[in-house]
Amino acid sequence: MLTLLVRQFRSPRRLRVSIRVLPPQARSMVQARLFMNTKAYMPPTSDGEHNHIVAKDPDIPSRGNLAWFLRAIAITVILLLALVQAPRAHADESHQGDEAAWIPTADQIVQPTAAWNEFCVRMAAECAVDPSETERIQLTDQVWKTIITVNKHVNTMVSPREDISHWGVIDRWDYPADGYGDCEDYQLLKRRILVDAGLSRRALRMVVVLDENREGHAVLMARTDRGDFILDNNRNEVLLWYRTGYVYIKSEGNKSLDWVSLGGHVLVTSSTGQ
Repeated sequence: MLTLLVRQFRSPRRLRVSIRVLPPQARSMVQARLFMNTKAYMPPTSDGEHNHIVAKDPDIPSRGNLAWFLRAIAITVILLLALVQAPRAHADESHQGDEAAWIPTADQIVQPTAAWNEFCVRMAAECAVDPSETERIQLTDQVWKTIITVNKHVNTMVSPREDISHWGVIDRWDYPADGYGDCEDYQLLKRRILVDAGLSRRALRMVVVLDENREGHAVLMARTDRGDFILDNNRNEVLLWYRTGYVYIKSEGNKSLDWVSLGGHVLVTSSTGQ
């Protein structure tokens, strides 16, 4: 399979044709990997145009060479095989059957970060709430496999870099188009891939927390019929919210563009065996 992909991907034209014939999940994975090239595909802006971001940091080595590209395809294929052969969902073991599985939401609207507002100006469609979408994802075995694979996939292909050294500003939310990003950038890309794979954007919410060191951190919450699961660049495991040890501050709302308070909830439990 890898040999076939490599042979087909030697020219951009054949690459586009090859992607079209892939299954939807495989296509999303490969597109996400292509997204990490120096000139990366970006989601359409509000006016329908596509952006291309070019790495401007001279210290960042070019990732457009053939060796890096073939490595990217190899990792993608390995992760796709892992998705197909993954064990049955651990979510079955985590299902609590009560409201503790979902993050309590305070009845209070709060302000998002200024960097989020700036991101939404550039990428309005990525922040929109569609009330016709489901608020909770049905957590089938296949959906669970997709979630854990995408979390690991993005954690593997993106390297950490703080905003001040990456963008020259203290805080910026964006896609890690050059292969580098801060915590929120990882989560934005994960959501993009999961939405492309058919999951409800409305059920995938950006969340601001305090981590184990009580420092600000961004994670992605997948709200499912079995609880709220957290995708995190600090770990490849996808955990129920109360297994992370984080303090939950605020998140995107799922009814409007407003963010909502999470009341500083924290439940510290062991993540062993998850």
